[in-house]
Amino acid sequence: MNGKTLIGVVSILIGGLLALKFLNIHIGAIFSFLLPFILIGCGFIGLKNGRKTFGTIFLVIGAVMLLGKLGGLLTLILSIALIGAGIYMVSNKSRYHY
Repeated sequence: MNGKTLIGVVSILIGGLLALKFLNIHIGAIFSFLLPFILIGCGFIGLKNGRKTFGTIFLVIGAVMLLGKLGGLLTLILSIALIGAGIYMVSNKSRYHY
């Protein structure tokens, strides 16, 4: 991507955000959820193109942000797994007793 294309893309993004703000459309929640996926995608593209340092940095930052967003879901999955393991241990009729 050359400098002229980059300036054009940035101008389009800033103009679009200003227009959405003028129309009273708030995309903060949507953008905060999409940003980790965008960073992970940029990281994969960087790794594919041989930019290992930048690709790895973007990939790690995106993954950490995504873990923060999905923390509640991961807690729910862990609690269900612990309940299932507890039920299995209580109902298991094995000959071994701990």
